[in-house]
Amino acid sequence: MGQTLRKPEIISIARREGKVTVDMLVSHFGVTPQTIRRDLTELADAGQLERVHGGAVLPSTTVNLGYSERRELNQPAKVDIARLCARHIPHDCSVFLNIGTTTEAIATELLHHQGLLVVTNNTNIALILSANPNVEVVVTGGNLRRSDGGLVGELAKQTIEQFRFDLAVIGCSALSEDGDILDFDIQEVGVSKAIIRQSQAVFLAADASKFERRAPAKIADLSEVDVFFTNRPLSHRCARFCATHGTTIEVTKETPVLT
Repeated sequence: MGQTLRKPEIISIARREGKVTVDMLVSHFGVTPQTIRRDLTELADAGQLERVHGGAVLPSTTVNLGYSERRELNQPAKVDIARLCARHIPHDCSVFLNIGTTTEAIATELLHHQGLLVVTNNTNIALILSANPNVEVVVTGGNLRRSDGGLVGELAKQTIEQFRFDLAVIGCSALSEDGDILDFDIQEVGVSKAIIRQSQAVFLAADASKFERRAPAKIADLSEVDVFFTNRPLSHRCARFCATHGTTIEVTKETPVLT
């Protein structure tokens, strides 16, 4: 079967199964893994699928990917971003780390920092940093989001409002051309707004796949961010927005967005 016929059937399978894997499609079509990866990449570039580790899922503007898929997606880029971001976090300061797989990677890079007070609404980050006795960890209360260990809601906001942080490091689900920082969960957005209000400085850490995604709820825009850490140069329009509003852009080496 030629590529022209394969692509519509791949979309049909994704709609039926919720996800396609390279192995599944190799078996179904009797072609090589390289051929399927090329098909999936082209479908992702066209916005018809979203690549995840080992395959692809249908894109959504209202529902985020599952936690395990987000954790695997663009992992090398997230590690590079985390290392760059961690170099900008000083010892002996108070830091908020919010929900997200990139902020979890940053927490791992802080395991050798000294004298930090880290407040988080991410139970995974709390577990990561529990390995460093030189970091005091405070976990907010809130409603537990079982899908990823996040804590959201009014109690989380009330905890955050008891602090004034030297620095907050936040992630996002999507970033628009106009500089809007976006997410899927309205409750999480409310918490993120509180984090920004209570922080002396704000870092945003997001890999380039977020440039291609859409999400419905606005957290803030890049004018409210001091430094944006990513792995690819921004579009001219977004970079100009940052320059106009004094947001510094820190770009890692060019890590491939998809493996």
